[in-house]
Amino acid sequence: MLTIDTAQRRHRLQRRHGLIPGPSATVAEAAAAIVVVHATDPATVYLSLLARCPDAKLDDISTALYEDRSLVKLIAMRRTMFVVPTGFAPVVHSAAGRAIAQRLRKQLVQHLGTHRTEPAVEGDLEAWLTDVEAGTERAVDARGEALASQLSQDEPRLRTTLIPNGDKSYDVPMKLTSRVLTLMGADGRVVRGRPAGTWLSRQHRWASVRSLWPGGMPELAEAEAQEELVRRWLGAFGPATVADLKWWTGWTLGLTRTVLARLDVTEVDLDGEAGVVLAEDTEPEAPVAPTAALLPALDATPMGWQQREWYLGPHKPALFDRNGNIGPTVWWDGRIVGGWAIRAGEVVWRLLEDVGAEATEAIGVAAASVQDRLGGATVIPSFRTPLERELSES
Repeated sequence: MLTIDTAQRRHRLQRRHGLIPGPSATVAEAAAAIVVVHATDPATVYLSLLARCPDAKLDDISTALYEDRSLVKLIAMRRTMFVVPTGFAPVVHSAAGRAIAQRLRKQLVQHLGTHRTEPAVEGDLEAWLTDVEAGTERAVDARGEALASQLSQDEPRLRTTLIPNGDKSYDVPMKLTSRVLTLMGADGRVVRGRPAGTWLSRQHRWASVRSLWPGGMPELAEAEAQEELVRRWLGAFGPATVADLKWWTGWTLGLTRTVLARLDVTEVDLDGEAGVVLAEDTEPEAPVAPTAALLPALDATPMGWQQREWYLGPHKPALFDRNGNIGPTVWWDGRIVGGWAIRAGEVVWRLLEDVGAEATEAIGVAAASVQDRLGGATVIPSFRTPLERELSES
């Protein structure tokens, strides 16, 4: 069996994930290199792309998202929010998004039947929901882009309130607005548009999908889309274990193996662990010079594998929260060596191991570059980790 050792995997990671000096990529090209950009936290999108595009500014990323629309936000794998190159969005949607939409729809119809609603919803609940979606889609198309509150004015049924039957603290009445729009986003009928505030805002407008695709989100055959998604992921993150791919896609083990069986892959030994790589991608990568990078919380690179020891080492306690979310990380030579935070507009960082004077100096330069391009903004991740909290509050 072919062996691909940790050193080779780190060379691949640095080169393929845009962490080494080279021709400056556009923000859309940088996103494509890592397949998708995590977008649960709005700041992650900007910080992830700045780290991979040395010449880019915050405005360049906003332009790609909201003006030239080369990037688009959508819910996909693991019901997580991602930013995806627009041309690749139909693949991601057909491979993962539609299945999520089906689950969300089933759950919402079920809740309409088991919860009390104000005003009352009666009769064919699925038909009622379908009609509400149609009215909402017409409102979005007419406005082009609108806040949820504006859409609920145009389609008053969005303000229907679900009243839970339980007495738990989280069982509180909720309007359908957010759930319906989230469902429609997963179904490819609307897309997320401009933030309501600054680039750090967690509130956004909803935009017509026809602003990107006049005929609506293209629908691809699910099996073909799944194959292409895995092919792209292995090209960027391979070699990897089957468990890594299962975790990243959010699929069952059976589906993961079924899709892999349809692709031309080769089994490899990853320092004693069984892995797979595209059959066309078995040649070793040339070594790369060690480089420094500061990646944000939830960045696609550290969140790209389930089994992370080969680049994370012993640093998990300081850099992850209790739910498995990674905080801001400092990288050197394809592995994590520390963490960072922003305190009153200043980037502060700490090494978790001795990496030598050359690496320390390079990390300092990378930190200064991030600070300069943020223009004094203070970014607080949505999910706080021990080291990030300590650095930002000390």
